[in-house]
Amino acid sequence: MINIFAIILAGGSGTRFWPLSRETCPKQMLRIVGEDTLLRQTIKRIAGLVSPKNIWIVTTQDKAQDMRFHIESLGSMAKEIQFIKEPIGKNTAPAIGLAAIHLNHLSLDSIMIVMPSDHAIPDTEKFMSDLRLAIRGAMEDYLVTFGIKPTRPETGYGYIKINQALRIALDGLFKVERFTEKPDSRTAKEYLSEGNYFWNSGIFVWKTSKILSEIEMHLPNLHKTLQEIESLLFDPHKPDRPDKPDERHARWTELYASLENISVDYGVMERSRDVLMVPATFRWSDLGNWAALDEVIEKDDAGNIMKGNVIDIGSCDSTIFAGDRLIATLGLKDMVVVDTPDATLVVPKERVQEIRKIVEVLKKNGREEHLLHKTVERPWGSYTVLEKGQGYKIKRVVLNPKARLSLQLHRRRSEHWVVVGGTARVTRGDETYLVRTNESTYIPINAKHRLENLGDEPLQIIEVQNGEYLEEDDIERFEDDYGR
Repeated sequence: MINIFAIILAGGSGTRFWPLSRETCPKQMLRIVGEDTLLRQTIKRIAGLVSPKNIWIVTTQDKAQDMRFHIESLGSMAKEIQFIKEPIGKNTAPAIGLAAIHLNHLSLDSIMIVMPSDHAIPDTEKFMSDLRLAIRGAMEDYLVTFGIKPTRPETGYGYIKINQALRIALDGLFKVERFTEKPDSRTAKEYLSEGNYFWNSGIFVWKTSKILSEIEMHLPNLHKTLQEIESLLFDPHKPDRPDKPDERHARWTELYASLENISVDYGVMERSRDVLMVPATFRWSDLGNWAALDEVIEKDDAGNIMKGNVIDIGSCDSTIFAGDRLIATLGLKDMVVVDTPDATLVVPKERVQEIRKIVEVLKKNGREEHLLHKTVERPWGSYTVLEKGQGYKIKRVVLNPKARLSLQLHRRRSEHWVVVGGTARVTRGDETYLVRTNESTYIPINAKHRLENLGDEPLQIIEVQNGEYLEEDDIERFEDDYGR
């Protein structure tokens, strides 16, 4: 029996959902729609069909550890899920090719279900029904994709044109005539009226052998480099294979960095003659930007989407996302307002595609607001930056029950800890002692230390850092429960 694998693409940063998405907390790790994050929803959606040990997440090395911690709340399932780590982010063709050579290494002519990690698909049963049909098409050596029936002349999606006369023997599958790039408004209106154009969902199903043969045909340079990477990673008898793991890693990083940045849509799907499409019966949104929420979140009578601590008077067709502090709006029309503790976005809906320009300016100016939130989730709990200035930083640290930080030291800063809730067990140098609520302790520069919570309730401390350098990379770990 052929094996079925789910390949979840999770390397993106979702800059068009700034300020809610950040580089260290990308869109797929956010609760935007539904009760869980988009990544965990994707995993749970496919787990009804694919064994957890056959679910593989493709992401970049810098995101993989945080993503692993992020899915731990899924319980035993999370321990079986595997990660494929790109040295650097490329595009979907290299990422899918990398996943394919990992499956190829297992000597399995497997079925690959390729899914982005940041789509909203509320109709799980319909999705599963359509997916089973797609798998039947893939078994016949086709590349299968899903088309979404357009509801408006959308210019932000690619389109698929089907030949309605060529409905193949597997009922419900149509021959794809061509893929088209994102159209202008006039062309999108023509597509909508013709009736045989569908939005490109970016979800694919195929055999491992089929996608590798198509890559070889249409992207020969990518295929050649993937073969080199496969030999380097999996063939111990390769004559010129470096002996040392760090040398092998450096070589395959170099090879991967040399790959062309190209999407599987443009590189393969648009050029292949063996593409079928399933007209999707499920609701779908790729959540490409804030305006996409109109498709998947229920609106009030005035067409507004409002979440959080919001008071509004007289607005219409607007999206307001607030946190704990009050956001008051009056008379807005077709606007998006998103508030976080350190940044607030105000933009007309028609210009939400340009939000990435703001992120580019933040990066250029060395601002932290593109990188992380004031509150940062960690496997042991979280910390919130309350204030910082020249030579000091103040944090609130919350440590989960029975959790502990790594045994560590800092070369360039000292720390004062004040316990405001719970009881801390502190290791400092050769001594270990308890610090209770309303008590404090001091951690000098270069002192090995560890913070532990032995209790059944969260431990909360206020941490005051002092020193010439106060960034998170000033940590030297000696023991760590989380393998960092």
